[in-house]
Amino acid sequence: MTRDVFDLRVAEAATADVRLARKKFDGAGRWPASAGLRPSEPLAAEVWVFDEDLARVLLVRHRWRGWVPPGGRVEPGETPREGARRELFEETGIEAELLREPAAATVRSYRLDWPATLGLSFVAVVDAATPLVAERGQPAAWTSLDEDWAGYFPVDASRVRQHARWLREMSDR
Repeated sequence: MTRDVFDLRVAEAATADVRLARKKFDGAGRWPASAGLRPSEPLAAEVWVFDEDLARVLLVRHRWRGWVPPGGRVEPGETPREGARRELFEETGIEAELLREPAAATVRSYRLDWPATLGLSFVAVVDAATPLVAERGQPAAWTSLDEDWAGYFPVDASRVRQHARWLREMSDR
């Protein structure tokens, strides 16, 4: 498969995920039109992993971003969903199916000297008794959604909480 065909697959997957995302922040909803179906470098993906009671979220301690959902840069030729699943496994040892609809799409810069990055936040619900195998130097822990956690983007905690509430409401119907 040529690089151009592979990149088109990635761009189409990212565009579809942005459109499916329940919430779009920071102009992410305009990204597909501006990308012109070319991959935006870089892409980022993370997974909001909730326990079955939707009372806790799984976070990892990043060396400079603080407590954050498992995730990172999407590798070349990898769709955001594939990157999210890979990062989740690398950082926590958990292999999980992601819900069809991403929770959020964002466009943000992770450092002042870095370009803006399209990021997709996927969701998984797993048994909290699943053993965690944290990446070296990056501990992973379940955190109550009632607790605050210090992360690089302070607004993310409220976004994660809002999505958990929405999931609870959907499961109650």
